[in-house]
Amino acid sequence: MRVKTLYSRWRKGSLHGLAAVLLAGFLLTPSAEAQTPAPQTQGPVRITLDEAIQLALQHNHNLLAARTTIQQSQAEEITANLRPNPILFTDWEYLPLSSSAQNTQYLHDSTEADLGLGYLIERGKKRQHRLQAAKDITAQTRSLVADNERSLTFNAASLFVNVQLAESTLELAELDLKSFGQTVDLSELRYKKGAISEDDYLKIKLQLLQFETDVQQAQLARVQALSDLRQLLGYESVSPDYDVTGPFDYQPLKGNLEDLQLKALQNRPDLRAAQQGVTAAGSQYELQKAIGKVDVTVQANYSHVNGINAATFYGSVPVPIFNRNQGEIARTRIAITQAQEQEKATNGQALTDVRDAYEGLRTNDKVVVLYRSGYLDVAKKDRDISEYAYQRGAASLLDFLDAERSYRATQLAYRQALASYLLALEQLREAVGVRDLP
Repeated sequence: MRVKTLYSRWRKGSLHGLAAVLLAGFLLTPSAEAQTPAPQTQGPVRITLDEAIQLALQHNHNLLAARTTIQQSQAEEITANLRPNPILFTDWEYLPLSSSAQNTQYLHDSTEADLGLGYLIERGKKRQHRLQAAKDITAQTRSLVADNERSLTFNAASLFVNVQLAESTLELAELDLKSFGQTVDLSELRYKKGAISEDDYLKIKLQLLQFETDVQQAQLARVQALSDLRQLLGYESVSPDYDVTGPFDYQPLKGNLEDLQLKALQNRPDLRAAQQGVTAAGSQYELQKAIGKVDVTVQANYSHVNGINAATFYGSVPVPIFNRNQGEIARTRIAITQAQEQEKATNGQALTDVRDAYEGLRTNDKVVVLYRSGYLDVAKKDRDISEYAYQRGAASLLDFLDAERSYRATQLAYRQALASYLLALEQLREAVGVRDLP
């Protein structure tokens, strides 16, 4: 009624009525705060395998520490490219000790003052050879850090697969516990009706302990796997309640051994570092030969002696009779042979790594295919038939429990075989040096 009255006054042109209507409309309208939807709380962060690898490459502290060696090597390049500093020399001799003799005329006529500037001229292009040797070491350091990244990527992927295995095992344990719990409930009902003996019921109920224990152990394995992965990614890079996501499934590989080995020779950073080690050894050899070249020191002096101004020029050079840097030249020449042998060893190691990883993947592939060819279905069907027959009195309790254990063992073994296959696939990726495999 009040709103209607206010409306009538507004129709008559009353300003007071208009204000009242506006006030009533404001009071009847829901507040903006009430209309604003409540913010949705976000669940735990879920990361994929690729995201886990990127987090590790960005936040792993050991890798970050290794990357500083590149910056240190670049600083060594600055040092290697520095020129010698000039030498400034000055003196003032024969100053009087008695204060009576200190006068301007005596200082001008009877004392000696010298001012000189010297410089070391490096021969044999020592500075250029030092810089080149430092640059070659920097290039090798970059490859060694890239090899650290390759190893870190494999470790991150391995721990990621471990988490997936733990979560898959936990899922299986929870399903088994739920299924067997229903069996226990049904057995209790049958026992109360007299369909089974108390001994059979107690045996079934006691078997439930194993399923509950499996769940607890699977939960612990999951927590520990997530914790280990978090430490590798960088402890502060993810929240404590993070989780992983992504397919935990069979991924067939297409490709032959020869193509994979060729790709490894083209992409392995440790092999590239070994090749750069040969180049760096050659640079060190050239540097030591340049150091064997004698340097020249030049100096120019201005002297004021007994009132006379004079200029003096000096030049000095060591005579290379005994020390011509023979030892270092011989050592670096032998070091080239050492680097070449190390390159050959690394080349063979790369080919061996690829072959071993490839054969390991093939073996694990066959095992997984065996499980997927029908054994998983056979184990489930056998369990279901035994359970159906036992509930209807057509099978013994021992037969039913044996079928249940066989099913659980087969499912668990398949998950472990699948994890072994995925780990072998990551091993092959590390051996080849790239993640993109056919």
